[in-house]
Amino acid sequence: MLRALLLAGVALGVTITPAVAAPAKKSSTTTLPASNPFAKPSTLPFQTPDFSKIKDSDYLPALLAGMAEQKREVAAIANNPAEPSFNNTLVALERSGALLDRTQNVFSAVNGANTNDTLQATDTKTAPLLAQHDDYIYLNPKLFQRVETLYSKRENLGLNPEQARLLKVYYDKFVKAGAKLDPAKQAQLKELNAHISTLETQFAQTLLAATKAGALHVTDKAALAGLSEDQIAAAAQAAKDRKLEGYVLPLQNTTQQPVLSSLTDRSTRAKIFDNSLTRVERGGTNDTRETIVRLAELRAEKAKLLGFPNWAAWKLEDQMAKTPERAIKFMDDVVPAATARATAEGKDIQALIDAQKGGFKLEPYDWEFYSEQVRKAKYDLNEDQVKPYFEMWNVLENGVFYAANQLYGVTFKRRTDLPLYDPDVRVYEVFDTDGKHLALFYCDYFKRDNKSGGAWMDQFVGESKLLGTQPVVFNVANFQKPAPGEPALLSFTDVTTMFHEFGHALHGMFADAKYPLLSGTDVPRDFVEFPSQFNEHWASYPSVFQHYAKHYKTGAAMPTDLVEKIKRSEKFNQGYIVTELVAAAELDMQWHTIPAGQKIGDPDAFEKAALERKKVALASVPPRYRSSYFLHIWSNDYSAGYYAYMWSEMLDDDAYQWFEENGGLTRANGDRFRKMILSRGNTEDLQQLYRAWRGKEPSTGAMLKERGLVEDSGAAQ
Repeated sequence: MLRALLLAGVALGVTITPAVAAPAKKSSTTTLPASNPFAKPSTLPFQTPDFSKIKDSDYLPALLAGMAEQKREVAAIANNPAEPSFNNTLVALERSGALLDRTQNVFSAVNGANTNDTLQATDTKTAPLLAQHDDYIYLNPKLFQRVETLYSKRENLGLNPEQARLLKVYYDKFVKAGAKLDPAKQAQLKELNAHISTLETQFAQTLLAATKAGALHVTDKAALAGLSEDQIAAAAQAAKDRKLEGYVLPLQNTTQQPVLSSLTDRSTRAKIFDNSLTRVERGGTNDTRETIVRLAELRAEKAKLLGFPNWAAWKLEDQMAKTPERAIKFMDDVVPAATARATAEGKDIQALIDAQKGGFKLEPYDWEFYSEQVRKAKYDLNEDQVKPYFEMWNVLENGVFYAANQLYGVTFKRRTDLPLYDPDVRVYEVFDTDGKHLALFYCDYFKRDNKSGGAWMDQFVGESKLLGTQPVVFNVANFQKPAPGEPALLSFTDVTTMFHEFGHALHGMFADAKYPLLSGTDVPRDFVEFPSQFNEHWASYPSVFQHYAKHYKTGAAMPTDLVEKIKRSEKFNQGYIVTELVAAAELDMQWHTIPAGQKIGDPDAFEKAALERKKVALASVPPRYRSSYFLHIWSNDYSAGYYAYMWSEMLDDDAYQWFEENGGLTRANGDRFRKMILSRGNTEDLQQLYRAWRGKEPSTGAMLKERGLVEDSGAAQ
């Protein structure tokens, strides 16, 4: 996932009044002491943040001063007496906000991956102020008048293609933000924006606390039967870290939990699954349901104010899909094949339960455990056999980095001289094909209680020729941290996650744009997951796989028969996987196609009806995320956009098919992909960008075939 900014929230039930929502009085004159580490760009390589100097208390004054500084810059642009020009308006806007950007990038990263009470308090205070700061820019009538003047004369300005794209993107952003509304409606919009921003950040903080509280704590080791000794040791360490006796199994962000595939005690499985499913539905301060209902209703109100029938219509206007109707049809077309396969898989599992005289009906918390047995029976594949060949750092250096080197010619060197925000983080310098410094790459892979769930990429510093900056990107994951002295052994799913997030990293590293707004991963949501999901394919590509799949003790390559078992099992359980994914995506769109004024009522009833309406209400296959803990859509800017993962999968499988048709993993293919896709950012229309590289429009055929849901690739889009 490409992570959006996590900017904080407040306690449930707080009403936003005009006094709270108004910009802080001091923000217009706030200046930052020179002693603050954000006062000037870092002097470290690539302007990477100097964590040896940054204190938690430094962020708030820097964020406030950054907003104040950019307001002064924007006011100067808006009030410039000279006729609007590309340079005195758009280039000036691109240069503005340097202090805010460098502070916000670092704050967002640390608050998401290593938060604490101080950071969350800063987040709470600044969230509505940042929302209003955006309003100050995009609802500024004088500034919009300058942009609109340029847009009306665009054919006569002599702009090059990238400049023309920048003008269009800015104009569209202003209009989408409400710049054409009358003053009264803009005042309403500002209140809505402040309220929505506060609730979004409140949701993120509540969910983090609830997920931590939802961990399963047991004192009897017998309850953990089926887990490996390494997993039990990690559970013991997790309990020790919390100053508890016994063992703790932390929750990950998804509905299903990894340990469910191994736990033999059905009651333990039921408990951890119930903890996962109801983590934020227990009343009290950690319950998010009131928040999400209010968010959905406020978003619908905002969409109506901006002239759209619903939030999804407003959100998708500048995406590849363009309309919610097109996105919904895309998802609906996948549902029959996915649910049919999932139903068949469920029957296989029930048959196994019956054969073992289990005497019970398949429940969601049984699926992973028994499907693992079905997989072992069908493919003779045991996850414990596989993990010793996937030691995490070896996977990174001899798998992820190796594939990037073979495709794009880049090389990597670990750096131990740069300060870190947590000792588990590693840093690598990236060198281009000519040996020149290209980027810095940070990776933070182990789960912590103060880290948001899931995996993501973002950047400390973005690429821009205008600003003379080079990329500093990072990947974050939530892999199980081993006991001290033990290796970090991954499942193949974890391996794929590493390749996925590094695909985002490459998109950021290879950015080659002049203007920050168009650079790197700053692209529509339903395109941004394309480079990352495409990069997953190299995890199982034979020459790459052979280079990293080696036993952590002996260095021996994975035996051929085990490799073949993995290959044969790749399409196993795909009905379940696609169904839980499309169910979550359909659920997201149902929340965000409600019209303004519709009262949602009970969110649990809304969710149940939505799943039934979209024909994805399978009793044994819950959505990958239920509404109440769906971080992507309530806080991470994927609202009305979770379909983007599947849409991007259509692109990535279609793209990989091109590679297969043209020689596979070669430098020529990689260089062409880098030049025409990865380096281009949002410098041209993404549909045209893809078509120029691929030679045709994408279709779902390759995706359905890759998932094993159809036998041929002839399916229409």
